[in-house]
Amino acid sequence: MNRITAAITAVGGYVPEFVLTNKILETMVDTNDEWITSRTGIKERRVLKDKTKGTSYLAIMAAKDLIEKSNLDPAEIDLVIVTSVSFDMPVAATAVFVATQIGAVNAFAYDLQAACSGFLFAMSTADAYIKSGKYKKILVIGADKMSSIIDYTDRATCIIFGDGAGAVLFEANEEGLGIQDEILKSDGIGRDYLKIDAGGSLLPASIETVENRQHFVYQDGKTVFKYAVVGMADVSEKIMQKNNLTNDDVDWLIAHQANKRIIDATASRMNLDPDKVLINIQNYGNTTAATLPLLLFDFEKKFKKGDTLIFAAFGGGFTWGSIYLKWAYDSK
Repeated sequence: MNRITAAITAVGGYVPEFVLTNKILETMVDTNDEWITSRTGIKERRVLKDKTKGTSYLAIMAAKDLIEKSNLDPAEIDLVIVTSVSFDMPVAATAVFVATQIGAVNAFAYDLQAACSGFLFAMSTADAYIKSGKYKKILVIGADKMSSIIDYTDRATCIIFGDGAGAVLFEANEEGLGIQDEILKSDGIGRDYLKIDAGGSLLPASIETVENRQHFVYQDGKTVFKYAVVGMADVSEKIMQKNNLTNDDVDWLIAHQANKRIIDATASRMNLDPDKVLINIQNYGNTTAATLPLLLFDFEKKFKKGDTLIFAAFGGGFTWGSIYLKWAYDSK
Protein backbone atom coordinates (compact mmCIF):
# COMPACT_ATOMS: atom_id res chain seq x y z
CA MET A 1 0.00 0.00 0.00
CA ASN A 2 1.34 3.41 -0.98
CA ARG A 3 2.03 6.05 1.63
CA ILE A 4 -0.86 8.51 2.07
CA THR A 5 -0.08 12.18 1.64
CA ALA A 6 -2.30 15.26 1.82
CA ALA A 7 -2.63 16.95 -1.56
CA ILE A 8 -4.28 20.15 -2.71
CA THR A 9 -7.00 19.21 -5.20
CA ALA A 10 -8.87 22.52 -5.64
CA VAL A 11 -8.32 26.24 -5.13
CA GLY A 12 -10.63 29.24 -4.75
CA GLY A 13 -10.26 32.90 -3.94
CA TYR A 14 -11.95 36.23 -3.45
CA VAL A 15 -10.94 39.88 -3.11
CA PRO A 16 -13.30 42.84 -2.60
CA GLU A 17 -14.08 45.21 -5.46
CA PHE A 18 -12.85 48.47 -3.94
CA VAL A 19 -9.25 49.26 -4.86
CA LEU A 20 -7.28 51.41 -2.40
CA THR A 21 -4.41 52.77 -4.49
CA ASN A 22 -1.23 54.46 -3.34
CA LYS A 23 -2.57 57.64 -4.91
CA ILE A 24 -5.63 57.53 -2.66
CA LEU A 25 -3.44 56.92 0.38
CA GLU A 26 -1.49 60.06 -0.51
CA THR A 27 -4.65 62.00 0.33
CA MET A 28 -5.06 60.24 3.69
CA VAL A 29 -1.57 60.19 5.24
CA ASP A 30 1.85 61.73 4.65
CA THR A 31 3.19 59.29 2.04
CA ASN A 32 3.58 58.91 -1.71
CA ASP A 33 3.44 56.25 -4.40
CA GLU A 34 7.19 56.16 -5.01
CA TRP A 35 7.99 55.73 -1.30
CA ILE A 36 5.47 52.90 -0.84
CA THR A 37 6.41 51.06 -4.03
CA SER A 38 10.18 51.25 -3.50
CA ARG A 39 9.99 49.96 0.07
CA THR A 40 7.20 47.40 -0.15
CA GLY A 41 6.39 46.64 -3.79
CA ILE A 42 2.73 47.48 -3.14
CA LYS A 43 0.75 49.57 -5.66
CA GLU A 44 -2.78 48.89 -4.44
CA ARG A 45 -4.81 46.79 -2.04
CA ARG A 46 -8.46 45.70 -1.81
CA VAL A 47 -10.82 46.84 0.93
CA LEU A 48 -14.20 45.42 1.97
CA LYS A 49 -16.14 48.66 2.37
CA ASP A 50 -19.41 47.14 3.58
CA LYS A 51 -19.31 47.58 7.37
CA THR A 52 -21.99 44.89 7.82
CA LYS A 53 -19.66 42.21 6.44
CA GLY A 54 -16.69 40.68 8.21
CA THR A 55 -13.92 38.20 7.53
CA SER A 56 -16.51 35.40 7.28
CA TYR A 57 -17.90 37.01 4.13
CA LEU A 58 -14.49 36.90 2.45
CA ALA A 59 -14.00 33.27 3.54
CA ILE A 60 -17.45 32.25 2.32
CA MET A 61 -16.91 33.84 -1.07
CA ALA A 62 -13.53 32.11 -1.50
CA ALA A 63 -15.03 28.76 -0.45
CA LYS A 64 -17.97 29.16 -2.84
CA ASP A 65 -15.55 29.92 -5.67
CA LEU A 66 -13.68 26.68 -4.93
CA ILE A 67 -16.90 24.68 -4.63
CA GLU A 68 -18.26 26.00 -7.92
CA LYS A 69 -15.06 25.51 -9.91
CA SER A 70 -14.45 21.97 -8.64
CA ASN A 71 -18.10 20.82 -8.62
CA LEU A 72 -17.60 19.81 -4.99
CA ASP A 73 -20.59 18.71 -2.94
CA PRO A 74 -20.07 20.70 0.31
CA ALA A 75 -21.78 17.92 2.25
CA GLU A 76 -18.68 15.81 1.54
CA ILE A 77 -16.37 18.18 3.41
CA ASP A 78 -15.23 16.67 6.73
CA LEU A 79 -13.51 19.67 8.30
CA VAL A 80 -13.30 23.44 7.74
CA ILE A 81 -10.36 25.39 9.16
CA VAL A 82 -10.35 29.18 8.92
CA THR A 83 -7.11 30.94 9.73
CA SER A 84 -7.12 34.69 10.33
CA VAL A 85 -6.19 37.51 12.71
CA SER A 86 -9.48 39.34 12.17
CA PHE A 87 -12.16 36.83 13.11
CA ASP A 88 -15.75 38.08 13.09
CA MET A 89 -16.07 38.08 16.87
CA PRO A 90 -14.64 36.57 20.06
CA VAL A 91 -15.89 33.18 21.31
CA ALA A 92 -18.11 32.23 18.34
CA ALA A 93 -15.72 30.66 15.84
CA THR A 94 -15.78 32.19 12.36
CA ALA A 95 -15.08 28.80 10.78
CA VAL A 96 -18.28 27.33 12.24
CA PHE A 97 -20.39 30.06 10.66
CA VAL A 98 -18.53 29.70 7.35
CA ALA A 99 -19.10 25.93 7.28
CA THR A 100 -22.83 26.39 7.87
CA GLN A 101 -23.15 29.10 5.23
CA ILE A 102 -21.45 27.05 2.50
CA GLY A 103 -23.51 23.94 3.22
CA ALA A 104 -20.75 21.87 4.83
CA VAL A 105 -23.39 20.21 6.98
CA ASN A 106 -21.29 17.17 7.87
CA ALA A 107 -18.11 19.06 8.77
CA PHE A 108 -16.79 20.17 12.10
CA ALA A 109 -14.98 23.50 12.03
CA TYR A 110 -12.65 25.68 14.06
CA ASP A 111 -10.42 28.75 13.86
CA LEU A 112 -6.62 28.75 13.84
CA GLN A 113 -4.52 31.84 14.59
CA ALA A 114 -0.81 32.08 13.82
CA ALA A 115 -0.74 35.55 12.23
CA CYS A 116 0.77 35.62 8.73
CA SER A 117 1.97 32.01 9.13
CA GLY A 118 -1.57 30.82 9.85
CA PHE A 119 -2.13 29.26 6.46
CA LEU A 120 1.11 27.28 6.72
CA PHE A 121 0.17 25.99 10.17
CA ALA A 122 -3.34 25.11 8.91
CA MET A 123 -1.80 23.20 5.99
CA SER A 124 0.24 21.19 8.49
CA THR A 125 -2.89 20.48 10.53
CA ALA A 126 -4.81 19.31 7.47
CA ASP A 127 -1.86 17.11 6.51
CA ALA A 128 -1.91 15.36 9.88
CA TYR A 129 -5.68 14.79 9.75
CA ILE A 130 -5.52 13.37 6.22
CA LYS A 131 -2.60 11.07 7.04
CA SER A 132 -4.47 9.79 10.10
CA GLY A 133 -7.13 8.40 7.78
CA LYS A 134 -9.93 9.94 9.83
CA TYR A 135 -10.96 12.56 7.27
CA LYS A 136 -10.96 12.65 3.49
CA LYS A 137 -11.81 16.23 2.49
CA ILE A 138 -10.53 19.22 4.45
CA LEU A 139 -11.19 22.82 3.46
CA VAL A 140 -8.53 25.28 4.61
CA ILE A 141 -9.33 28.99 4.24
CA GLY A 142 -7.02 31.92 4.87
CA ALA A 143 -9.03 35.13 5.21
CA ASP A 144 -8.53 38.56 6.68
CA LYS A 145 -10.42 41.84 6.74
CA MET A 146 -7.33 43.80 7.73
CA SER A 147 -9.08 47.09 7.07
CA SER A 148 -11.13 46.45 10.23
CA ILE A 149 -8.03 46.54 12.46
CA ILE A 150 -5.86 49.10 10.66
CA ASP A 151 -5.49 52.72 11.74
CA TYR A 152 -5.71 54.76 8.54
CA THR A 153 -3.92 57.65 10.22
CA ASP A 154 -0.85 55.45 10.85
CA ARG A 155 1.26 55.50 7.71
CA ALA A 156 3.51 52.73 9.05
CA THR A 157 0.70 50.16 8.76
CA CYS A 158 -2.08 51.51 6.56
CA ILE A 159 0.05 51.35 3.42
CA ILE A 160 0.76 47.64 3.90
CA PHE A 161 -2.42 45.71 4.54
CA GLY A 162 -5.45 44.70 2.45
CA ASP A 163 -8.49 42.42 2.56
CA GLY A 164 -8.95 39.06 0.84
CA ALA A 165 -9.38 35.31 1.15
CA GLY A 166 -8.16 32.11 -0.43
CA ALA A 167 -9.33 28.51 0.00
CA VAL A 168 -7.83 25.11 -0.77
CA LEU A 169 -9.19 21.58 -0.55
CA PHE A 170 -6.95 18.85 0.84
CA GLU A 171 -7.55 15.19 -0.04
CA ALA A 172 -5.61 11.97 0.38
CA ASN A 173 -3.11 11.07 -2.35
CA GLU A 174 -1.28 7.81 -2.97
CA GLU A 175 0.88 8.96 -5.89
CA GLY A 176 3.52 10.60 -3.72
CA LEU A 177 2.13 14.08 -4.38
CA GLY A 178 0.96 16.69 -1.87
CA ILE A 179 2.81 17.77 1.27
CA GLN A 180 6.26 16.21 1.50
CA ASP A 181 7.88 17.98 4.44
CA GLU A 182 7.65 21.00 6.72
CA ILE A 183 9.73 23.18 9.02
CA LEU A 184 7.58 25.28 11.35
CA LYS A 185 8.93 27.66 13.98
CA SER A 186 7.80 30.12 16.66
CA ASP A 187 9.43 32.45 19.16
CA GLY A 188 7.62 34.59 21.74
CA ILE A 189 10.28 37.28 21.46
CA GLY A 190 8.10 38.78 18.73
CA ARG A 191 5.12 39.45 20.99
CA ASP A 192 5.87 43.16 21.40
CA TYR A 193 6.86 43.97 17.83
CA LEU A 194 3.69 43.14 15.89
CA LYS A 195 0.45 43.13 17.85
CA ILE A 196 -2.86 44.66 18.84
CA ASP A 197 -2.54 45.86 22.44
CA ALA A 198 -6.17 45.85 23.55
CA GLY A 199 -9.23 43.65 23.27
CA GLY A 200 -7.81 40.50 24.84
CA SER A 201 -7.73 39.26 28.43
CA LEU A 202 -4.52 41.16 29.15
CA LEU A 203 -6.04 44.54 28.30
CA PRO A 204 -9.83 44.33 27.88
CA ALA A 205 -11.67 46.95 25.86
CA SER A 206 -12.41 50.19 27.70
CA ILE A 207 -13.08 53.82 26.93
CA GLU A 208 -9.38 54.46 27.45
CA THR A 209 -8.20 51.74 25.06
CA VAL A 210 -10.50 53.05 22.36
CA GLU A 211 -9.42 56.65 22.88
CA ASN A 212 -5.77 55.54 22.80
CA ARG A 213 -6.35 53.70 19.50
CA GLN A 214 -5.07 50.45 21.03
CA HIS A 215 -7.39 48.21 19.02
CA PHE A 216 -5.41 48.70 15.82
CA VAL A 217 -2.37 46.81 14.56
CA TYR A 218 0.95 48.11 15.84
CA GLN A 219 4.16 47.15 14.06
CA ASP A 220 7.80 47.93 14.77
CA GLY A 221 8.62 47.75 11.08
CA LYS A 222 12.42 47.66 11.24
CA THR A 223 12.54 44.89 13.82
CA VAL A 224 9.90 42.77 12.10
CA PHE A 225 11.66 43.23 8.74
CA LYS A 226 14.98 42.07 10.22
CA TYR A 227 13.52 38.93 11.77
CA ALA A 228 11.37 38.17 8.71
CA VAL A 229 14.26 38.37 6.25
CA VAL A 230 16.35 35.97 8.31
CA GLY A 231 13.51 33.65 9.33
CA MET A 232 11.86 33.10 5.95
CA ALA A 233 15.15 32.74 4.12
CA ASP A 234 16.58 30.31 6.68
CA VAL A 235 13.69 27.84 6.70
CA SER A 236 13.29 27.96 2.92
CA GLU A 237 16.96 27.12 2.42
CA LYS A 238 16.89 24.45 5.13
CA ILE A 239 13.87 22.62 3.72
CA MET A 240 15.67 22.40 0.39
CA GLN A 241 18.81 21.06 2.05
CA LYS A 242 16.83 18.62 4.19
CA ASN A 243 15.19 17.14 1.08
CA ASN A 244 18.24 17.35 -1.22
CA LEU A 245 16.53 19.85 -3.51
CA THR A 246 18.53 22.09 -5.83
CA ASN A 247 17.30 25.37 -7.27
CA ASP A 248 16.59 23.47 -10.49
CA ASP A 249 14.29 21.08 -8.59
CA VAL A 250 12.10 23.90 -7.27
CA ASP A 251 9.44 25.03 -9.73
CA TRP A 252 7.73 27.75 -7.69
CA LEU A 253 8.26 29.80 -4.54
CA ILE A 254 4.95 30.55 -2.78
CA ALA A 255 6.10 33.22 -0.33
CA HIS A 256 4.07 35.31 2.10
CA GLN A 257 3.37 38.67 0.46
CA ALA A 258 4.43 41.09 3.18
CA ASN A 259 7.23 42.99 1.49
CA LYS A 260 8.89 42.45 -1.87
CA ARG A 261 12.34 42.92 -0.38
CA ILE A 262 11.71 40.03 2.03
CA ILE A 263 10.51 37.84 -0.86
CA ASP A 264 13.57 38.75 -2.92
CA ALA A 265 15.91 37.93 -0.02
CA THR A 266 14.27 34.52 0.41
CA ALA A 267 14.52 33.76 -3.32
CA SER A 268 18.16 34.85 -3.30
CA ARG A 269 19.04 32.45 -0.46
CA MET A 270 17.33 29.68 -2.43
CA ASN A 271 19.23 30.76 -5.56
CA LEU A 272 15.98 30.76 -7.53
CA ASP A 273 15.42 32.17 -10.99
CA PRO A 274 13.11 35.24 -10.66
CA ASP A 275 10.63 33.56 -13.01
CA LYS A 276 9.97 30.97 -10.32
CA VAL A 277 9.05 33.56 -7.69
CA LEU A 278 5.31 34.25 -7.71
CA ILE A 279 4.34 37.77 -6.65
CA ASN A 280 0.98 39.55 -6.41
CA ILE A 281 1.75 41.94 -3.55
CA GLN A 282 1.50 44.85 -5.97
CA ASN A 283 -2.23 44.11 -6.38
CA TYR A 284 -3.35 43.14 -2.87
CA GLY A 285 -0.76 44.27 -0.34
CA ASN A 286 -0.39 42.05 2.72
CA THR A 287 -3.63 40.12 3.27
CA THR A 288 -2.06 38.30 6.25
CA ALA A 289 -3.48 34.72 6.39
CA ALA A 290 -4.76 35.02 2.82
CA THR A 291 -1.53 35.76 0.93
CA LEU A 292 -0.47 32.16 0.28
CA PRO A 293 -3.82 30.81 -0.96
CA LEU A 294 -4.35 33.97 -3.04
CA LEU A 295 -1.06 33.21 -4.79
CA LEU A 296 -2.38 29.73 -5.58
CA PHE A 297 -5.64 31.28 -6.77
CA ASP A 298 -3.95 33.81 -9.05
CA PHE A 299 -1.35 31.46 -10.53
CA GLU A 300 -3.15 28.10 -10.45
CA LYS A 301 -3.04 27.75 -14.24
CA LYS A 302 0.76 27.84 -14.19
CA PHE A 303 1.04 24.71 -12.05
CA LYS A 304 1.51 21.26 -13.54
CA LYS A 305 1.06 17.91 -11.88
CA GLY A 306 4.28 17.01 -10.08
CA ASP A 307 5.58 20.57 -9.78
CA THR A 308 7.62 21.30 -6.67
CA LEU A 309 6.30 24.22 -4.61
CA ILE A 310 8.08 25.72 -1.62
CA PHE A 311 5.81 27.70 0.71
CA ALA A 312 7.33 30.23 3.11
CA ALA A 313 5.85 32.67 5.60
CA PHE A 314 6.67 34.85 8.59
CA GLY A 315 4.17 36.35 11.00
CA GLY A 316 3.63 38.15 14.28
CA GLY A 317 4.38 36.40 17.52
CA PHE A 318 6.81 35.45 15.94
CA THR A 319 5.72 32.50 13.78
CA TRP A 320 7.38 31.30 10.60
CA GLY A 321 8.02 28.24 8.48
CA SER A 322 8.30 26.51 5.14
CA ILE A 323 6.43 23.63 3.51
CA TYR A 324 7.53 21.49 0.57
CA LEU A 325 4.61 20.34 -1.58
CA LYS A 326 4.20 18.45 -4.85
CA TRP A 327 1.33 19.78 -6.94
CA ALA A 328 -1.32 17.13 -7.56
CA TYR A 329 -3.14 18.12 -10.75
CA ASP A 330 -2.96 19.88 -14.09
CA SER A 331 -5.09 23.01 -14.00
CA LYS A 332 -7.76 23.32 -16.67
